[in-house]
Amino acid sequence: MKKRLVILGAGESGTGAAILGWAKGFDVFVSDFGSIKPNFRNELLERNIEFEEGMHTPSRILNADVVVKSPGIPDNAPIIKNLAEKGIIPVSEIEFASRFSKAKNICITGSNGKTTTTMLIYELIRLAGHNVALAGNVGKSYARAVAENDADYFVIELSSFQLDGMFDFKANIAVLMNITPDHLDRYDHNMQNYVDSKFRIVQNQGFDDSFIYFSDDVNIANEISKRNIPSQLIPFSLKEKSPGNGAGLVDDNILVEYNEKTFEMSIYDLALQGKHNACNSMAAAIVGMVSGIRNDFIRECLSDFRGVEHRLEKYLTVHGIDFINDSKATNINSSWYALESITKPTVLILGGIDKGNDYSQLYELVKKKVKAIVCLGKDNHRIIEAFSDIVPEIVETQSMSHAVKSAYFLAEKGDVVLLSPACASFDLFNNYEDRGQQFKKEVRNL
Repeated sequence: MKKRLVILGAGESGTGAAILGWAKGFDVFVSDFGSIKPNFRNELLERNIEFEEGMHTPSRILNADVVVKSPGIPDNAPIIKNLAEKGIIPVSEIEFASRFSKAKNICITGSNGKTTTTMLIYELIRLAGHNVALAGNVGKSYARAVAENDADYFVIELSSFQLDGMFDFKANIAVLMNITPDHLDRYDHNMQNYVDSKFRIVQNQGFDDSFIYFSDDVNIANEISKRNIPSQLIPFSLKEKSPGNGAGLVDDNILVEYNEKTFEMSIYDLALQGKHNACNSMAAAIVGMVSGIRNDFIRECLSDFRGVEHRLEKYLTVHGIDFINDSKATNINSSWYALESITKPTVLILGGIDKGNDYSQLYELVKKKVKAIVCLGKDNHRIIEAFSDIVPEIVETQSMSHAVKSAYFLAEKGDVVLLSPACASFDLFNNYEDRGQQFKKEVRNL
């Protein structure tokens, strides 16, 4: 008798899990409380996979042998509570798919920088000639990739929500970029709960596995001191490199040492500039050395990498004004990194759905670099309150067209217009990608 697989949520991860379950002979049912996008609906119809949308029908869900939950569904959703009462613990799509893959998993998490680091590592493994696939929060869903063409290596970006649904999965190489307050509403506003979630990336690791982490991060350092992690610990730092395996800065060079091998490269030769990108590059270089990739491939990747769309994307220069799309910056820490990397006078486009931001973290950089702020959101009062005594000019807007035009008029030749909102996008846009695309469209229209 076929095992019953129920999938909650029919986005990229849910549809990927459905395709994999169907390919492996499960009795698959997909339930989405919202509406299913046409491309995903067509994929389900092509395979005669049963689905419902606009509802969760308990009688069709609570008889499952396995439940795969979209990372966007919170644990306090009624259907999740119903499952808990039946003793059914939903798993993430990553957890489910890992049962059918023999690939080596390189997994990256962190509050900021994980997408850029994931893409860097993927490009590095690909450049070295390995059969590698990109999955998780970027690229295809992991389950879809496993179903269609299982690779030798998977480079997987993992959010805390995905990690929460992972139990037996193991990262052969785990990378933890940083831990700063984010999504605390999903963690009972308890920072330790969020830290515990991020540290799930090392669960099930053994002595032959590697844990690469940013040792300057106080939250990470404190947590490591409390845990007995059996894998090989490999730190990277923006300070001078400590003895042993790991990475750090020596003068203006990144220096990586691993098992008596050394890699060194000037920070000025890195394709991605700024302190946060030095971290991303060091993490990728360590992964390369752990994976046995030659130094010349590592150097080529770090010097030629083109970056990630919507993350500090230098888009266009209009009449001597540089327009930078950092729409992916949905929290304060991301915007801090963006401002830290910019050396020119800046007009900052800020705003959206505020997740309880502490804007004081930006004060020092804003005082030094920002000549004007353009607010972009339905409710901008907290931004205005936070910066009215610091920035000489603050303009309120509620459309991307108005925001870009306002920023353009406030900027002068030699300045930067930076879209780095520090907020979620859902008040005016579908997602951060939509926000970034609209920014680029309006810049083209100038």
